[in-house]
Amino acid sequence: MYNTVISAQALQENYQADSWIILDCRFTLAAAGNSDDKSDEKGEALYAQGHIERASYLHLNNQLSGAITASSGRHPLPCIADLCHTFSQVGIGEGKQVVVYDDCSGGMAARAWWLLQWMGHTNVAVLDGGIQAWQGLDFPLSSQSYTAPTAHFVRHHSTFEVCSTEQICGGSYQLVDARAAPRFRGEVEPIDAIAGHVCGAINRPFTSNLSAQGLFKTSEELAVELAPLAVDSTVHMCGSGVTACHNILAMSHAGFKPSKLYVGSWSEWIRDSARSVATGLE
Repeated sequence: MYNTVISAQALQENYQADSWIILDCRFTLAAAGNSDDKSDEKGEALYAQGHIERASYLHLNNQLSGAITASSGRHPLPCIADLCHTFSQVGIGEGKQVVVYDDCSGGMAARAWWLLQWMGHTNVAVLDGGIQAWQGLDFPLSSQSYTAPTAHFVRHHSTFEVCSTEQICGGSYQLVDARAAPRFRGEVEPIDAIAGHVCGAINRPFTSNLSAQGLFKTSEELAVELAPLAVDSTVHMCGSGVTACHNILAMSHAGFKPSKLYVGSWSEWIRDSARSVATGLE
């Protein structure tokens, strides 16, 4: 079974309709404060145009996140019951191999991967290189919507853990921010109301896990690069707890145990003006 990444070739060769589940997680993060922005619908539109056959679509805002509150970040966790329902509806039962993909080298799909791991379903992998890798091998796409037979998803024990804002404020953690360097330094901020990063955080853009071709670096390469982060104090964050999952995936692919995820991330951190904000490389 695959539990980190899987190549397009391996998916095509090993897929079995009765025991494999494919999930399309394409999504474009919407610009904050723009009520006319329809970027959160682009993933669904792309799915309708063409997707890997027998793939079901999962929406980041509606199915892979919970309700936003006055104190939460942009993508809080769904409640356990809702997640169990979502995963049951797309056919994820005991022993099923799940493959999740997007069109940004795992930047969005890693959230679904992390949620399944957090819920104790370990047989889940991100499609290496996304739908582009699939198309690059001339494998077919389908425009027919697919409804998977429902299953009974059951949560199990997991070693994947979360870290809250309260824990961050009261503890001693090494935050690792997965956002692009200009956002981390506060030079640009296309989504959130305040630019910058949490004081003391270090920057590991999730794209650093990828080769020039948009594929994951080898587990050996990642093991060398990520070794300094393989400590108990490491907590991964980003803008809203989505692309941070990519760094956790990369660490798992490199053979390290999973570090904690700060789900609220930057978008929750800045809800309280009393919390520290740094810019540049501070």
